[in-house]
Amino acid sequence: MDLENQARVKELAEKYNPADLIVVLGGAEAEASGLTAETVTNGDPAFAGPLTGVQLGLRVYHILEPEVKEAVDPEVYEKQVGMMEMVLDVEAITNEVRTIREQYSKY
Repeated sequence: MDLENQARVKELAEKYNPADLIVVLGGAEAEASGLTAETVTNGDPAFAGPLTGVQLGLRVYHILEPEVKEAVDPEVYEKQVGMMEMVLDVEAITNEVRTIREQYSKY
């Protein structure tokens, strides 16, 4: 997660109740999605950005997770995400993000 997005997430978590926020990721790889999930829950693991040492504990999901898919209009989901489901390792990505969420999310 780049420094600008870290700053945005931190700002939103300070402005709004973190319990009311959900971060939805769209990364194409499990490892990258996991690192981003860790950044918004437990702090920047690279110790390089605004979330270094900041444990926001936000709820984080990947767009490919069933919970997100069920919350989105099926026609919109198919149009915007359907192709991703066919070419990405959905199981690896969702398992990685779920593991981080279960380990570090406070909400």
